[in-house]
Amino acid sequence: MGTKAILAMVAAAGLVAAAMPAEAQQTQSRLFDITKNHKLRVCQFPLYYSISYRDPKTGEIKGIDADLSKELAKELDAKLEIVETSFGSFIADLQANKCDIGMFGVGATLKRAQAVEFSHPYLITNVYAVVRKEGKIKKWDDIDQKGVKVAVSLGSYIEPFMKTYLKNAEVVSIAPPNTREAELVAGRVDVDMTDFPTAIKVSDEFDWATYVTPAEKLAVTPYAYVVAPGDQIWLNYINLFVDTIKMDGRLKKYAEKNKLGPIVAP
Repeated sequence: MGTKAILAMVAAAGLVAAAMPAEAQQTQSRLFDITKNHKLRVCQFPLYYSISYRDPKTGEIKGIDADLSKELAKELDAKLEIVETSFGSFIADLQANKCDIGMFGVGATLKRAQAVEFSHPYLITNVYAVVRKEGKIKKWDDIDQKGVKVAVSLGSYIEPFMKTYLKNAEVVSIAPPNTREAELVAGRVDVDMTDFPTAIKVSDEFDWATYVTPAEKLAVTPYAYVVAPGDQIWLNYINLFVDTIKMDGRLKKYAEKNKLGPIVAP
């Protein structure tokens, strides 16, 4: 589907606004600026396996959102510019207009929705525990014990969940440039609490790693794209982009390429 066709559909989606008072209608949007300037600024966290991960050998960011951000730029006929961010800073970066959209597997939570707006979901995941094969954690019940240190990413949706869920183990919040995997390898933590993308990628890439699945799904969370609040035209376009890549097979294609097929959102 070309840019002109999608723009027409976005405009049609906003026809309801015609009945609103003139002063209430939106007249400016990032969408207009992007298509005029032919530049799309995408916030990405370059340490997220399978999502947006910088290959240490090539320096290239790879993953499903590396692929899909290129598809979005193509639809907009825009040059893609990657703006590095983190889970602890992406909200401030969006509000400060450092990027037009966040595309890096952001968990759509009610708390975050107070500050930013989310697209329709494109992935759905829950919590997994990455451990060392030779470590002391063999099953899920081994985790919430005194003396066990559990790593989470600072600012991730998993961080507040684990702080409430775990009663005995110590939660250790890891901020870049440090990584949970490095802390786990070094033995400074016993468990890396993460999502499906990271659990699969780490266990595939490192022979010392495996993952443990809880008996029941915990913190089931949709992943969506994120934009600054107040721009319904831009959000309409991003929602249509998500719906379009679901229908034309691009979402499935890039999910399977990055081993994320099982968590594609319906």
